[in-house]
Amino acid sequence: MKLKKLYGKLLENITIDAAGAEGKCITRWEGKVVFVKNAVPGDVCDLKIVGKKRKFLLGEIVKLHSPGPSRVEPFCEHFGTCGGCKWQQMAYADQLAFKTQQVKDAFDRIGKVEYDHIPDAIGSEHTTFYRNKMEYTFSHSRWLTREQLEGEDFIEEPGLGFHVPQRFDKIVHVNTCWLQDDVANQIRNWCFDYALDKELTFYNARAQEGLLRNLMLRCNRKGEWMVLITFKYDEPEVSNAMLEAMKNQFPMIKSLLFSVNEKVNDSIYDLDIVKYDGADYLTENLEELTFKIRPKSFFQTNPTQAEVLYNTALDFANLSGQENVYDLYCGTGTISLFLARNAKKVVGIESVPQAIEDAHENAAANGINNCAFVVGDMKDELNDAFTALHGKPDVIVTDPPRAGMHKDVVEQIVKLKAPKVVYVSCNPATQARDLDLLRDVYEIEKVQPVDMFPHTHHVENVVLLKLKA
Repeated sequence: MKLKKLYGKLLENITIDAAGAEGKCITRWEGKVVFVKNAVPGDVCDLKIVGKKRKFLLGEIVKLHSPGPSRVEPFCEHFGTCGGCKWQQMAYADQLAFKTQQVKDAFDRIGKVEYDHIPDAIGSEHTTFYRNKMEYTFSHSRWLTREQLEGEDFIEEPGLGFHVPQRFDKIVHVNTCWLQDDVANQIRNWCFDYALDKELTFYNARAQEGLLRNLMLRCNRKGEWMVLITFKYDEPEVSNAMLEAMKNQFPMIKSLLFSVNEKVNDSIYDLDIVKYDGADYLTENLEELTFKIRPKSFFQTNPTQAEVLYNTALDFANLSGQENVYDLYCGTGTISLFLARNAKKVVGIESVPQAIEDAHENAAANGINNCAFVVGDMKDELNDAFTALHGKPDVIVTDPPRAGMHKDVVEQIVKLKAPKVVYVSCNPATQARDLDLLRDVYEIEKVQPVDMFPHTHHVENVVLLKLKA
């Protein structure tokens, strides 16, 4: 049936079967899979078809007849609109159960991995206000919901918040976000009110004009803050006035920065970051280790749970102090430095030059001198010459991006035949794919899912591989 005939079709008294991909849930209708947002398994509801893909349909709930057993009341006023925290309507214990199941499904269906001892995902100590970094966008035209538009003339209003999913030019204006300490709400709302009061222009992504573009807020667990405002134009009189007013309003800001972005995209990684006041970094402690965090630094956004994740990797590595360790995709060296305390030597590889600079600085700041860091593309760097220079590894730790490891990297790991591989992944699907490629040489010894992002479908998973006899 064509989408034109299906779109808007009402499906009555449908039972939601299971949690699915990307935070949606699954049901079936006339042999077709239907993905439904904002649902939980066990919901009985009326659905409206709002989209059609080649292999499935998209639906949304228009009437809930009876809630599923895991349904709870979402706590955020922006739930269902901003696109984040898609599992707020699900009890946290059930979120963890579904994340564990996600790992099992990836192992079974993608990796064809025969391993039945996957333990429950380790939950996060904090399920709200757990993030140390948030990024917001200024927009000349905020997104309005159907309820906001109903019965009113359309008035274009500015907003400061998050991109609407799949809309580069529309922003959900945020009043309160539950992901970062409430100071973030105070700073963000102050910026919005100041801009309106001073009649500053908000960015128009289509016309590519407007002064205020982006706002990044970082914090540490000591209550210190970094603020980076990105302007479209270099107008020192206007920008300095705003930064000075912010500095006086929020004494907890220890790093006040700005940048000018005249490009089309919002990336800051090729921009000059200018310090207006304070330092150009914050520091964060993970156990007894201290890390400098700059505006362009990658650092785990849930630091409390990062300690759990890294200690899981360290436990799986089970180092005696005599091992030569490779840390692949090492970033700013956080895992490397955790491992170095119990290893003879750690060699980290990372493709981002700034991250390697941070790794060297973090090692020096912590008095760790048994780490070496190499910058370069992993598939090019990890080769026979690298092994000849740094020695054959006893343990390999790999923490790749969501896309998983390049096949050349997998092939080199197979060739190296290190006795242990600890695979840390933010995407169980690509991890399972890579495990399938490693199965001829390695077998799974341990698995441990770790929840870094409550109220989302994302889950980290740590796997210990041992060389087959």
